[in-house]
Amino acid sequence: MERRLFRDVPERDWRDPAWQLRHRVRDGAALARLLPGLFAGTGEADRVSRAYPFAVTPYYLSLIDPDSQEDPIALQCLPREEELRHSPGIGEDPLNEEGSMPVPGLIRRYADRCLLLATGECAVLCRHCNRKRNWKARRKRMTWREFDAAAAFIEEDRSIREVILSGGDPLTLDRRSLRRILRTLKAIPHVRMLRIGTRIPAVLPMAVDGELLDLLREFRPLWIATQFNHPRELTAEAAAACAAFLERGIPVVNQSVLLRGVNDVPEVMGDLLYGLVEAGVKPYYLFHCEPVRGVEHFRVPPGEGTALFRKLRKEISGLALPRFVYDLPGGKGKKSLESGTDPGEEGDELSFDRKGQID
Repeated sequence: MERRLFRDVPERDWRDPAWQLRHRVRDGAALARLLPGLFAGTGEADRVSRAYPFAVTPYYLSLIDPDSQEDPIALQCLPREEELRHSPGIGEDPLNEEGSMPVPGLIRRYADRCLLLATGECAVLCRHCNRKRNWKARRKRMTWREFDAAAAFIEEDRSIREVILSGGDPLTLDRRSLRRILRTLKAIPHVRMLRIGTRIPAVLPMAVDGELLDLLREFRPLWIATQFNHPRELTAEAAAACAAFLERGIPVVNQSVLLRGVNDVPEVMGDLLYGLVEAGVKPYYLFHCEPVRGVEHFRVPPGEGTALFRKLRKEISGLALPRFVYDLPGGKGKKSLESGTDPGEEGDELSFDRKGQID
């Protein structure tokens, strides 16, 4: 990939994930220096970051078009004033994850699986994150005491067949900690499958190295659920990272979020979905963006979302078609939007309230 930024960085450093993490861009002064066309000063970035911090790897930042104010990569990772505006009644935890924790760090919303918040760290702080509330608390990794309590809960509940590691990004954990977590979960007889939610292939693909791959291979069946939201994220490096998982027998699925200005055009979404299939990644979910404080500006009106999906369903291969779903507020699970019609049409199978939430 030709770099428009960081051209003076030696290739050896550029390919070192530790270098990438140490040199993440975190302040307005650095943005103004690197992207003067997008940040003439430090005011906007610094104001927003007081509420919602930002951190971007040099690799992901290098994907930005520095001449475009509405670049889809920049929209996903750089702070904007819109994050500070929210409608009355929009909360920070619409899925009631905090109320769905039988023990700290373990979310139980479905009958046969649970989600373990192994860490609060991410390589990039995505501006559309539905757990922005945790950024304020500066939540880091869960303690071993918390993990032991979560593992004990899972072991006692024989209905749990799958554990999903999430966060934050579990692949930012040090390898020793990740191995301990996976070994403990794998030893529970009724846990049949492990899944890791991660954006590492999209934002820090050089972290997918032989050591990590050999570690993960020990704990199959294990699935990687990643998140690519725009075709420009599917670089040669990202595709190579996905291929490396597949070569070790680790399937990769993708969970995109429908985001205004990023992928809410059928042609862009179609290119993304076909690009994923070409990389050997199965498009699994397309999520309607949730009503989370600090994220509202990304939300596509429900009628536009269903119209986009109907067009995709008519025009692209079933192999490239994800499930289009909405996580219901209050922790009520997922609702399919695949057969929905535009709000207001006769026979509408979906009901939307005044805030664009699905009843």
